[in-house]
This record gives sequence, C-alpha cells and structure tokens, in this order.
Amino acid sequence: MRSRRARTFATSLRESSLFLDFCAQFDRSTLDAYPIHRDSHVPTVLRVSKQAARVLMVGAGGIGCELLKNLVLTGFGEVHIVDLDTIDLSNLNRQFLFRHEHIKKSKAEIAKDAAQRFNPNVKIVASHANIKDAQFNLEWFRSFRMVFNALDNLEARRHVNRMCLAADVPLIESGTTGFNGQVQVIKKGVTACYDCTAKDVPKSYPVCTIRSTPSQPIHCIVWGKSYLLNEIFGASEDQAGLDTSENSDNAKEMAELKKESEALKTIRESVGTEQFPQMLFDKVFNSDITRLRSMEDMWKSRSPPEPLQYENVLRQATQVNVAKESTIQDGQKVWTLEENLVVFNDSLKRLSKRILDLKKQYGDHSPQATISFDKDDDDTLDFVAASANIRSFVFGIEPKSRFDIKQMAGNIIPAIATTNAIVAGLCVLESFKVLRGEFETAQEVFLTPFAPQRLLAPDRPRAPNPNCPICGNYQTSVCVDLARATLNDLVEDFVKVQLGFGDHEFAISSEVGLLYDPDETDNLAKLLSELGINQNSFVTIVDEEEDDTFINVVLNIQSSPIEGTEKPIKGLEPDKAPSIPRKPKKEPPTTESNGAQAQTQPLKPELEVTKDLKRSRLDDNELLSAKKRAKTVVDDDVVIVDDDAGTGAITIDD
Repeated sequence: MRSRRARTFATSLRESSLFLDFCAQFDRSTLDAYPIHRDSHVPTVLRVSKQAARVLMVGAGGIGCELLKNLVLTGFGEVHIVDLDTIDLSNLNRQFLFRHEHIKKSKAEIAKDAAQRFNPNVKIVASHANIKDAQFNLEWFRSFRMVFNALDNLEARRHVNRMCLAADVPLIESGTTGFNGQVQVIKKGVTACYDCTAKDVPKSYPVCTIRSTPSQPIHCIVWGKSYLLNEIFGASEDQAGLDTSENSDNAKEMAELKKESEALKTIRESVGTEQFPQMLFDKVFNSDITRLRSMEDMWKSRSPPEPLQYENVLRQATQVNVAKESTIQDGQKVWTLEENLVVFNDSLKRLSKRILDLKKQYGDHSPQATISFDKDDDDTLDFVAASANIRSFVFGIEPKSRFDIKQMAGNIIPAIATTNAIVAGLCVLESFKVLRGEFETAQEVFLTPFAPQRLLAPDRPRAPNPNCPICGNYQTSVCVDLARATLNDLVEDFVKVQLGFGDHEFAISSEVGLLYDPDETDNLAKLLSELGINQNSFVTIVDEEEDDTFINVVLNIQSSPIEGTEKPIKGLEPDKAPSIPRKPKKEPPTTESNGAQAQTQPLKPELEVTKDLKRSRLDDNELLSAKKRAKTVVDDDVVIVDDDAGTGAITIDD
C-alpha cells in the first residue's frame, strides 16, 4: 500500500495542470494503475457539461497543440479545429504534436490524428482552411458552446472576435510572447471584447526612407522583402511593408517607384537566362544608386551611397564561390560583400526555376504563378538576406547575419513551450466557469514571470468599453441575395425601413472603406458583391444626425438565394422590430458665471488622461471622417515593433 504522502501527491498531481502534460507520456495501462479517476474531483454537472460541449479551437500552433491536448484529456465531447497553416521545421521545438515527417502537412489534420490517441472517446473534426472562409458563417459559430482563440495574427483575432459577438458565443482569447502570456474571457454585453482596448497596428515604412535614404538594417530588409522580391517574383503591387500614401514627402518617390517598376518588367522577362542576375544587380545596385547620388541636396548631411560594379565584385568572389554551400549553410555568420553576391546569384537561380515551373503549370498571368516571402522558405530568405546586405554595403549600413534577418523579416518573437503550456491550462480552467455560466467569476489572467509580485496575476474581467468600435455597436444580421442585391436595396429597403433610420442622414462602410453617405452616392446602383461584400462580411452604419442619434449599427451579411419575386434583402428575424439604442446627448461645456468659474465636473472614465501612448485604431466614426479629411502623417522615425506586443492579447509567430 502506498504511503499517505504518495497518495496525496498523486491526488494533487491529477488536479494540477501538470498532470495533463504527464498524460501524454504514459499509455492507458499506466494511467489505469492509479486508483483515483482523473474526473473524480470534478462535480457531476460540470462533467456532464464537458462531455456534451461542442467547442471550436481556432489555431493549432504553439498554444493550440497544448490546448487541444488539454481539451481532449479533460473530456470535452466534441472539438473542432480550424487552421490554415502547414507544419514548418521551426515549429517542431515547441509544437509537440508534430514530428519531422509531418513537415508541409496540415497542422489541423496532424494535430487531430495525434490528439485522438490521447482519448478516442472525443470527437475531433479538423479543417485545413481559413477561419474567414464563407463556410464558417454565423450559424456555424452559433453551433458551439464556446470558442478558443489560439491565433498568431491580429486580423484573424479580430474576425473571430466579431463573429463570436454577432453569434453571442463566449470566446476565450489567449496569447503569449516569450515568457509572458494572457488569457481573457469575452462574453457579449458582460466583459470587454478583444477590440475594447486599442491595439498597435503593424509598422509601415515611408517609401522615401525605404527607397532613397535607408539608415538602418530594417530599412534594407523591408526593401528586399516588400519591394524587390515582389517586383521580380511576386505581385508588384504587393508592398505591404511600405507606406504608399500620396503626400508631399512621398509623391516624388512614388512617381520614381512607378518608373522603376516599368524598368523591372523588362528584367522580369529575362528570368531564367544567364544574364538575369547581372541585369538585376546592375539595375538596383548600380544605375539606381547612381541616380540617387545625382541628387546632391539629399546628401548634404549624410554620406552618399556607393554604386557597385557586378564584374568587380564577382571577380573578388571567385574564391568564395568555391565554398558556396558552406557559405549558404552558415546562417550565424555575417557574410562579406562577395559572399552575399554568391548567395544572391544562387538564390536567383533557385527562385527562377520555381517561377518558371509555376508559370508553366498555371499560366504566365495567374495569381498562383507568384512567389511570396516566407521566413521558413530558404529560397526567399536567402534572396532577401543577400539583397538587404548588399544594399547595406551600398549605403554604409551594418550588415546582418541570415539568422538575424530571418527574425527581423519574419517579425519573430521568441516562443517558449512552457509559457504555451501554462496559458493553455489557464484556458481550460476559465472554460469551466463558462460552462457553468459563471462569467462574474471569470478572470483575466496575466502570466508575468519577471514581475516582482507573483507569476500569475489574475484580475476581474473588464466591463465593455462603451466607445468600442466593435462591441459598443448594435449588432444584427441580414439575409442577402448577393446575386441581385444592390447598395440601393440595402439603403432604401433595409436601413431606412427595417432599421428605422427613415430620413436620418447616415453613412455605410465595410472592410474596404466608405460605400455610401449623402455626398457619396456613386455606388448605389452597384451590386453588393461588386463592392467587395460577401458571405460573413461586416457592414457598419453610422448615423450622422445631431439629435436623436442611433449608435453605430453593424450588419453581418449572410448570403442566401431569395425568390425573385421578393426583395433581395431581408432581416433574419422579420417579426422582431429592432430596438437600436440612442447615443447619449453631449453635455454642454461648463461656462463661467458672474466672474466665478463653474464647478469643475469630474472626468468621465472614457475621457480620463492615460499614460498609454500607443497609437489607437480608428473606430468607424473616425474612419469615415478621415476620408473627408485628406491629412496624412508620415513618421520617419522608424522603430522595429512586434505587431501585438504589449496589447490586449500577446502573440507569437508560429
């Protein structure tokens, strides 16, 4: 018989999140040898709720692998997984459900197969797809008891947040960055949503800095990744890392950029020929640099760039060229100029072969006949690293190793397996409260191992932000026959009549921008599908009246054929008239009376001064008015930032 201490240890081990990690390492016979059942400490009602629960997990990466294992071993009855990614070599150091033979295979499918062995009684459904696809509509979200977010990008997080709010399904949001992590329960009308706190937007770089006056390694890396690679092997208009706004600082550089794009088309047509590497090198590292040097005013306060001669560098690289393979494989070394040229030529050879094969398979002008940057794609990484370093030599900037460039270009935040495991365990603990409907006891938990107080810092969930551009709106759904419905149908038959806007002046916008306002009526005759509105799109209506103003209305578009004799747009609940709240009236400003200043009113919470200096995301009101104000601010003080670092949910790049 085991000692009392041993029995106590076994009990506490089973009740801790660490037990879930041990379960993955032992077979069923080992687990059955312990007399205490894993659910013996769980109330019967909660145990039944888990077994009957149908839950969705979005993302099968670092947190997702740990979370799926926890959900399966905890006994959730049905788990659906959605993930678009495939497994890369860099995933294997922390995503323990994957092995080397799984590289390039679907994360969702492999995670399902691996986790199924932990508990064959759980139904697992995997989808190798984008959560924003039309198949994952509002009714599909409503079929789940709760949703777990284990994502690594801002756009997908926001989409799931909006869908869960529209479907009124609880969402458990989680994220990690290095040793830090966070778990947040989101319930419509009860707790703050993901967008109640402003998030940092991805950093963009002014074209004039990237194209003409780079001063930091990141400028050269963005040039190689977002400009040169796309111009030669991708879609030339895909320059996500560049700030292409038309303003006084960027206008001239944008014009030059267009001229150079035309010149690069000729070089692009020579892909695969022996002359191709030299043609490209001479264009971007010689003739373009010579043109920049001719602008003398630009170099009064800085050293001008030095153009390079291809033949001279190639001649000096003869000895390096013999050791080409060892040079490419040494990712920690900072390559010399000659070594960078060798990698530049070799990567161009590999990429040229790939692009020619793609064009042969899909056609010259097919969107599939392109190559985009991927930090785990050696060919594109080698090209960006070599191109960025050669440009650094031209401008007198410190070159970087391939390893450093991979981190900077991929915006990689260190991933810690232990952090993922702790956060996944916290997600499951919070899910128990959701199953019981105890949202008032839910906690927003922060994992801060280097804080002086304690490792885990739980806090009460924040209340919804009344000024939140997402959950601070009135949300409803509308059934639309996208084959027939026009913007005018939406305006006249739905907004004015069914929503009750009547004679109010209002504006309509979507993810693509402003669609309609009293001064913008050109789109009324167009089909909604022509305006980029599809299944699961969100459309925002902003009341512009001064008095008796409706709060913003967000419509979730649900596509469905409607009989030709009926109007092509109708509400999903035609028998229920909407009751849209009004915006509170603005209080008049305090004035002085009889020479004495009126009593100062306390600041409202939403107007309090904050020390948070992060750039806020424009809400829908600001977005619409911004279109009418043609004002752009360019920030030349470039700083490397992590997309989500230090914001509501912290992320890693899987």
